[in-house]
Amino acid sequence: MNKKDKLKLISFAAGALTTSALAYIGNYFYNYAINKKISGPKNEMKAEALDLNENIDIPHEVILGDMHWLKYESNYENVTIKSFDNLTLHAYKILNPSKTDNWVITIHGYNSDGAEMTNYAKKFYEEGYNVLIPDLRAHGYSEGNYIGMGWHDRLDIIKWINFIIKENSNAKIILHGVSMGAATACMVSGEELPSNVKVIIADCGYSSVWEEFTYQLKQKFKLPNFPFLHAASVVTRIRAGYNLKRASVINQVAKSKTPILFIHGDKDDYVPYEMMDKLYNAANCPKEKITILGADHAKCVIQDPDTYWNSINNFIAKYS
Repeated sequence: MNKKDKLKLISFAAGALTTSALAYIGNYFYNYAINKKISGPKNEMKAEALDLNENIDIPHEVILGDMHWLKYESNYENVTIKSFDNLTLHAYKILNPSKTDNWVITIHGYNSDGAEMTNYAKKFYEEGYNVLIPDLRAHGYSEGNYIGMGWHDRLDIIKWINFIIKENSNAKIILHGVSMGAATACMVSGEELPSNVKVIIADCGYSSVWEEFTYQLKQKFKLPNFPFLHAASVVTRIRAGYNLKRASVINQVAKSKTPILFIHGDKDDYVPYEMMDKLYNAANCPKEKITILGADHAKCVIQDPDTYWNSINNFIAKYS
């Protein structure tokens, strides 16, 4: 073997090793953050709590919200739809006895499920709303083996919007989301929506999947986004069908015609507080922003419930 051939072989081997290393890195972080092979609730206690034949008192520290209300008093109905990629998606539908046209879809966060939104759902119900609480793909009782980070979920929520309109053509729909649920609702806002969708409430949502994962890489692993996030994005594109950079909440709210209320706690160290201003500044629609002082991630409603709910009710009254 001559020198030239040896150099070619070494170059090929180095390239192969680099490709293998990047594939390993990409798959590692995909499995860490996106892969979610489940077929039911992630928490056995939640499954039991929703079993109408099982009387179990779930404390608030296990599930945020009044599970007793959902289980025994709400008269919820389990409903399903098919996603664009043929997954069966589940939601709890709760009709208000007032026969109202007002609806809210309240959307949970990362690695959570619809049952954990009970506290919010109950409050909206008491305000006279019909409530739909979806389990996002690969969460709760919905099918799926990857987390959509709001990107594919935005299409799923549009399916749920159409589900409501088919049942109630005069429906006036509010989208309310927390964390990844807020990002999902904001991603929905960038699509062509029926006029039935009146207002979006975004509680502690991230500005983009790329920026949130960049932040988490630094916080959890002390790593830069290159090459780790780039490799993970390639694997996510192959295995889940979406690109992490394309999943931009900022780009979506810039196209929004639907009024958005942004809410964030100034002590949030999971989705940085600064992301609210990025979203607010990018939003090209009627908008307001509310800071809840002293609130950690997804704790705004606990830290200052009066400000939280008064701000939401005032915003809805202004634009719906």
